[in-house]
Amino acid sequence: MGKAFAGARLRRLREERGLSQAALARLIDLSPSYLNQLEHDARPLTVPVLLRLTEAFGVEAGYFAPPDSARLTAELREALGEQVATGRVTAGDLDELAARLPAVARLLMDLGRSRRAVAEQLAVLAGDRGPTADALTPHEQVREFFYRRRNYIDELDTAAEELALVIGLRRGEVRAVLAERLASGHGVRTVTGSEHLHRYDPRTRVLSLSDRLRPGQQAFRMATQLAYLEHDPLLSELAAQDSPEGSTAWSLTRIGLANHFAAALVLPYTAFHAEAESARYDIEHLADHFGVGYETVCHRLSTLQRPRLRGVPFSFVRVDRAGNVSKRQSATAFHFSRTGGTCPLWNVYEAFAAPGRVHVQVAAMPDGRRYLWTARAVTRSPGGWGRPGKTFAIGLGCEIRHAGRLVYSAGLDLGDESAATPIGLGCKVCERPVCPQRGAPPIGRPLEVDENTSTFVPYRALSD
Repeated sequence: MGKAFAGARLRRLREERGLSQAALARLIDLSPSYLNQLEHDARPLTVPVLLRLTEAFGVEAGYFAPPDSARLTAELREALGEQVATGRVTAGDLDELAARLPAVARLLMDLGRSRRAVAEQLAVLAGDRGPTADALTPHEQVREFFYRRRNYIDELDTAAEELALVIGLRRGEVRAVLAERLASGHGVRTVTGSEHLHRYDPRTRVLSLSDRLRPGQQAFRMATQLAYLEHDPLLSELAAQDSPEGSTAWSLTRIGLANHFAAALVLPYTAFHAEAESARYDIEHLADHFGVGYETVCHRLSTLQRPRLRGVPFSFVRVDRAGNVSKRQSATAFHFSRTGGTCPLWNVYEAFAAPGRVHVQVAAMPDGRRYLWTARAVTRSPGGWGRPGKTFAIGLGCEIRHAGRLVYSAGLDLGDESAATPIGLGCKVCERPVCPQRGAPPIGRPLEVDENTSTFVPYRALSD
């Protein structure tokens, strides 16, 4: 074990348990001065002391492990981009804050978001009817719920896999087995022909499914209904962790959690993880093997973060042609911007030019981290001539250090940093000064305006 400093986490844990430094020092048989040095990062945490702490507090050793603060740092850079640009804080300050005091960093972001929301609401009252982008909507609150948990809910995932074993869920017979469980376990009859995609009537205990749903989609809706019927209290308890019970955000979170359970039931963790590893995360192979859609497989791959049986940590995103992000989840350090859209150089937008084909890109973020991204466009139609459908690009990405485990890395020189496409968080907060694709001026940086000169790079800042 190398030198590890965990002063902030140790101090916070001690204060949460209501212990003084002297009391904790007696409990783990250390001198108060030694403990004080540990809490102020004047001494590293050694293995013997770590073992005493884990025994005294009943926590795993991983609690004191150095946090992966890259994603939190990226969020801080977005939230405080103007302060960084004007020199009030440095990028190094943000790195240190995220690494040593993550709780303070998150509180600072929440306060900044609240301040901007109030400012924009005042602007609306004053007659400026611009959007209040920083005031999170209920749907955005649900995204944050899963984002903070890295898109994995262990209680639901393990419960779903246990149910799959109990009912004998088998590939190729999923709908029949789920229908039997609904009928025999809950007296629910499943029928097709609904004008809705699905509709459950609690009075008659009938689950109606649309004929337009593919078999895999019908199975998913049935599994979602089982989540409500078998684990309703757990769904409510988990949703209440972030939102007041009965609120819109709470209800939407329950739906998201039920969908999480459904994916884990239709695609049980152990079997899905084993097949994903065997197929080197070939998305189209997994979709065909399990009889589900491309998007369903990508979303499930982004949840494979069970302790001691982790898959590749992925980020998952779904966008439309206009750049609207309707789904985003991440088990990596990749940070999805909440301000100013996404980067037009990202290959998720290239996917619209060739629907049905998987596009592969090695992309580099401003902090130097590189990612392997796959993207493919998917289309859904309500059926019938002239009726508008829905087209999305589905992106799935992992850090470059995991890329060799993916079939999509074949033929790529993953060690060539210069071959990566430079992308950013979004034009308004992007730190790349000479990007020719920039679509908006950077926030907080004065522009160079010269009527006698033009350059290939739009919105050139004075310091560029």
